[in-house]
Amino acid sequence: MEQVEVILGVDTHLDVHVGAVINQTGKLLGTLTVSASASGYLDLLIWAQSFGVLRRAGVEETGTYGAGLTRVLLDHEIEVREVNRPDRADRRFRGKSDTTDAESAARAVLSGKAAAIPKDKSGAAEAMRAVTVSRRSAVKAKTQAINQLRSLLVSAPQDIRERLSSTKIAECVANCARVRSLGNTPMLQTLAITLRLLAKRWMALEDELKALDAMLEKLTNQYARRLRGRFGVGPHTAAILVTVAGDNPERLKNEASLAALCGTSPL
Repeated sequence: MEQVEVILGVDTHLDVHVGAVINQTGKLLGTLTVSASASGYLDLLIWAQSFGVLRRAGVEETGTYGAGLTRVLLDHEIEVREVNRPDRADRRFRGKSDTTDAESAARAVLSGKAAAIPKDKSGAAEAMRAVTVSRRSAVKAKTQAINQLRSLLVSAPQDIRERLSSTKIAECVANCARVRSLGNTPMLQTLAITLRLLAKRWMALEDELKALDAMLEKLTNQYARRLRGRFGVGPHTAAILVTVAGDNPERLKNEASLAALCGTSPL
């Protein structure tokens, strides 16, 4: 007897995933909660296949919480579609339910509403994204460090401010990094230590950014050579563009889909 096709929908979370299986007529066949782990993903897959032939699945957050499950499903030749989180207004109206969200994910695949192909996260584009994310936080922390250092200098005694402060950031940081003692009072002793630590933090982040920039330079030259060859496209711009497209850019069918992705994708 020929088995019927079933569709899996999954509501993903950090620690657990909730799955729901429906048949081709939309009838709910069952729900299951599993741990967000390798064994949990396999349990969910085997459970879903027990209802019939599983060829399609709708998964929420395929790039974050659902990334591990998405890889397992794709490895088992299951067609995965990315499902958007339910509308918040609709959630408030119906009430929050993980099983309902999982069922909605399956129905979105059945109706064709969920048509987005998940972004592949296993190649050069994902490597560039990792470097870009790390670089962004390093830039932010470096800016914070120099702002805090300058703020302390502004309110410091006049002689200390004149001795250590400089309009040139690197010179100001170097002056503060060399500080050993500013006086014998608790305030001056603490100020010396704080200025030195902030200066060393800035210098460490400067070295970190140089290393990250070198990585981006190497990655973009190796995997985005044609893009780097375009006028005005440096390693940072090239990395962002490649990251948006992902390691499977063929899923972007037209310029409109790319434009929509650029407006919503977290880099």
